[in-house]
Amino acid sequence: MEPRAAAAGLNAVPPYGHVVAGEKWRNSLLLRGLMGAGVKILFESEPGVADLHLSNRSCILYVSECDIIAGSTYKRKLVRYRNACSSLQELVLVENTHLSEQYFSAVQRFVVFDLGLTLLPVSGQTEASQLIAQLVLSEGRENPFRRRSSSRLLDPLVVALVQQIPGVGRVKAQALLQRFSSIHQLCKATPAELEPTVGAAAAQQIHSFFHKPPTAGT
Repeated sequence: MEPRAAAAGLNAVPPYGHVVAGEKWRNSLLLRGLMGAGVKILFESEPGVADLHLSNRSCILYVSECDIIAGSTYKRKLVRYRNACSSLQELVLVENTHLSEQYFSAVQRFVVFDLGLTLLPVSGQTEASQLIAQLVLSEGRENPFRRRSSSRLLDPLVVALVQQIPGVGRVKAQALLQRFSSIHQLCKATPAELEPTVGAAAAQQIHSFFHKPPTAGT
């Protein structure tokens, strides 16, 4: 069902279960996936630098395969995004595919280490819509990408997200979140820092998930 356009002030957080998106995303696979998962879309003609504004006080910038291959223009947009959305939790979703894989490590370093933003690799808009839907529809939960104290009880949603990393089951996910207090810290961890918690093999798999291109992409 086609969503209805609605005015949405970007100074206000969207209602629960809603996402604010720019008109350019109207017929995208990303929004079709979100609607299929039960997320309601509010369209805004001038949404600002961020591509999406979520009801859990997060915003998302989506860096596509084409953006990466086209050159360094996406870096200027990332800097504007970091500066413009400081009152919200800023997430960057980056397409890591067989075409963009050779550039991915450089993108990851720029986003995480130079700008201090949280980067999540996705294979495409379908996977991105699944991740965003989990965030938007998890009512009453803390944003899993915010820095958090390790003394707090582990959020089941956060554990589930970490389990998406190859080689990481529930036990290892819980151990990692007790050691690293946020997804951001986990993303920045070196294999040597990960190894005492999960062992050498899993440590390399986790590090590769965030830092290295996959062997194949879709």
